[in-house]
Amino acid sequence: MFGKKIKTLGKSAAMIVAVAAAVLAAGCQTGQGSKTYTRGQAQTPMQIYYGTVLRVSDVTIESKPSGVGAGAGGVAGGVVGSTIGKGSGRVLATTAGALAGAAAGAAAEKAMGAKPALEIEVELDDGRLMVIVQEKDDVFNVGDRVRLIQSGGAMRVRQ
Repeated sequence: MFGKKIKTLGKSAAMIVAVAAAVLAAGCQTGQGSKTYTRGQAQTPMQIYYGTVLRVSDVTIESKPSGVGAGAGGVAGGVVGSTIGKGSGRVLATTAGALAGAAAGAAAEKAMGAKPALEIEVELDDGRLMVIVQEKDDVFNVGDRVRLIQSGGAMRVRQ
């Protein structure tokens, strides 16, 4: 009986490692900063505008939840919960473990996908005002002269 519990706990540990790997993979996304281009943007003509920074604010870019964190967390929590108790107590522990695991997995996925960013307000040389949000991968100060680079619908601010 003791050996069976150790084997079950080993499966639970393996499941938890799998959940952690899935959540980490879900958090790996392409960058949205001033220095990151997609493959499709390479060797493509882009528009350039010049202007002056009027305001810079710290913001956060949230990722779109994929459900991987919640799903994997729910499975792992259910597996861990199923090792507790017997009969209806085991059913309750499994259900509680699955719910708690799903909540924890969703929270982990959200936290891992959030990226620090900047909201940069720029007055273009032609008088237009633009606000661009991009990952925080450079330092911008009020009064800086900058380039706004547009590729299709995407725009980025560069020094």
